[in-house]
Amino acid sequence: MPEEIIRTLSLDGVGFGYRVLPYAGPGAVPDTEPALVLGGALQGMFGWPQMDDHLGPAADVVTADLPGMGSADPLPPGPSADLLCRAVLRIADDLRAPRINLFGFSYGTAIAFGFARRHPERVARLALGGVPVHIDAAQVACWERAREVLAGGDHDGFATLAADALMCLDPERPVHRRELARRYVRRSFLHALAHSPHAADSLYRALADRPDFSGGLRGVPALVFAGEHDTVTSPARQREFAATIEGSRFLTIRESDHWVVLERAEEVAALVAGFFTGREPERGPGALALPRQAAAPAGRT
Repeated sequence: MPEEIIRTLSLDGVGFGYRVLPYAGPGAVPDTEPALVLGGALQGMFGWPQMDDHLGPAADVVTADLPGMGSADPLPPGPSADLLCRAVLRIADDLRAPRINLFGFSYGTAIAFGFARRHPERVARLALGGVPVHIDAAQVACWERAREVLAGGDHDGFATLAADALMCLDPERPVHRRELARRYVRRSFLHALAHSPHAADSLYRALADRPDFSGGLRGVPALVFAGEHDTVTSPARQREFAATIEGSRFLTIRESDHWVVLERAEEVAALVAGFFTGREPERGPGALALPRQAAAPAGRT
């Protein structure tokens, strides 16, 4: 395993950074462009070991602490979409990569999609999972309660409410590793609140900023996937969003919810790696757990 590289950057006086796990494949040249992974509001550069394992043999794997995330400086006041997109461009330029593969999950999908719309010529392929296209009134009310609990200083109560808000807890809907994922998400919130001075602000910003998923996209090969029991935004709405991207593919992943990257970590990593390299995921013993493709909308592939 090659030694990772950490780089620090600055944009408009805001410090942030990224990590590169150099290509570890058998040949001298990677199979595909560098793959940049962007996660949720509190997911930093060190939370993607499964992507290292699956993408490392084919490409440089890049993860980031964008402004407001992880060890980066907090976001300045005001809308953040422009700064975050420029931060992604800064990383691509620093990598000296004419094009990158871009994987966004949850909150990170808005950044990845926004970047692809602004700079389609810099994106080789785009993968998006758990896209929060639509947040309903019940979700908003739940998060408002969580914010009030956090403002009162109850970190444990907040972590429990926040974790539950992002998961499908209906016992009639099977979710693989549900309790394991729930405990992990709760611990992640508690860890972030304890170790990052601006974690609470980052969460508030993630909730307050309304990402723009309108307008469609052309000229970028794209894959959108969702857990079949995603309660943050339904798979049906995510599929509608995918249909606005010319030539995109949409897939659902069985027995998973919004936290599909935890519950089906190996399957998601294999899916994304296969898409970025143009190869289908290997079908080993876990074949039944692999994603199935939904019927494509009329006129789409």
